[in-house]
Amino acid sequence: MSRILIVEDETIIRSALRRLLEKNGYQIEDAGSVAEATENFQLEEFNLIISDLRLPGAPGTDLITMVESVPVLIMTSYASLRSAVDAMKLGAVDYIAKPFDHEEMLASVDNILNHRQTSASVQESADTSGQTEIIGSCTAMQELFKRISKVARTDATVLIQGESGTGKELAARAIHEQSQRANAPMISVNCAAIPETLIESELFGHEKGAFTGASTSRSGLIEAADGGTLFLDEIGELPMEAQARLLRFLQEGEIRRVGSVQPKQVDVRLIAATHRNLKALAKKGEFREDLYYRLYVMELKMPPLRDREDDIIEIAQRLLKKSCKRLNAEALEFSQAALYTMRHYHWPGNVRELENAIERAVILAEGSLIETDLLGLDLEVSELTRIEERYNGQVTEGRNSNARQTGLSLDDYFQRFVLENQDQMSETELARKLGVSRKCLWERRQKLGIPRQKK
Repeated sequence: MSRILIVEDETIIRSALRRLLEKNGYQIEDAGSVAEATENFQLEEFNLIISDLRLPGAPGTDLITMVESVPVLIMTSYASLRSAVDAMKLGAVDYIAKPFDHEEMLASVDNILNHRQTSASVQESADTSGQTEIIGSCTAMQELFKRISKVARTDATVLIQGESGTGKELAARAIHEQSQRANAPMISVNCAAIPETLIESELFGHEKGAFTGASTSRSGLIEAADGGTLFLDEIGELPMEAQARLLRFLQEGEIRRVGSVQPKQVDVRLIAATHRNLKALAKKGEFREDLYYRLYVMELKMPPLRDREDDIIEIAQRLLKKSCKRLNAEALEFSQAALYTMRHYHWPGNVRELENAIERAVILAEGSLIETDLLGLDLEVSELTRIEERYNGQVTEGRNSNARQTGLSLDDYFQRFVLENQDQMSETELARKLGVSRKCLWERRQKLGIPRQKK
């Protein structure tokens, strides 16, 4: 079990973060300042330190130099987000803006710990074979791997397109790790997460007095990535003025801080990602057409999970093993019904939704088997019908060990299950056991003519 130290002077934030991480299987200690942390704990014994940037006494960045063997994740408010660039230069492994999203925090912690466990020697080695693992044996993924390998050898700008949750940042990291820039930093920026009023300052930096509150000069995230890679996620959310500055950076290889007249040369490889159709946005005047064509040097398309039927179970098995280990749970396995449902479910949230469903199932599992209902998939009638048609009349729901042998259709099994259990179960419990929503249960009752039992 990974051991994490939280250093945060605000009690409410410290307690909330502690509960979040403990709930997800981490062993947590906390302190209110750098002094308290060093007095009460041996910092080298932790796997990760999460610290606020601004603390009473000494700043959180002091922890970076105190214990170089342990990664430090810096938390900072939007108002001081530009200070995170300095933290990265001092050696912080990553930063996260407050108020942080729970999923974003968990993903960041997971990425840091996994990177440390599986590739601790990467930064000390000249080997650039790459450590980021992307699972996929289907034709679309094999083609993607070939493209990543080819484009990684160049400094070409890359545009990664795909739905939310398909792994666009994983692809970007794979490109960086297989490139000649692997030992230099890769700075990741979610353009949708930074307020529009701050985006230019964050990317390009600013000079003292450039705007109200700019009491000192600050370098931007592009400068922080000098020599390495800049990954701009959700680039379609960039405001027009920032797009113009980004275009100049791509054309000239130079930036100009907000409030400065002097340009500065930088050597940065750009990888951008979006779930939106930039070409359509450009035609509507919502995205600069000249920037779109600058980005469209090499395009990578991340296939949605629903089109990767052959990969879903392999990914699910890997995520299940990972969740069991992280949550300190006994080894679990999927029922045949759960496996079939996962293969044919639409997965609008893609791999991220699959990971969340499996983590939920691991937390709720009482035996050694994960049934369909534990995944918490909100199957509506249209989705259930689609799965039924693909199954060719065979039973797909969980808890059906004898149903397959009887040759029941899905409707037959649904009707029998409801009639046999509605006296003992509420509508909510029936829907949960069948792995469908209450609305779906009601509509299915109407279709099959099953009256609701009066109590």
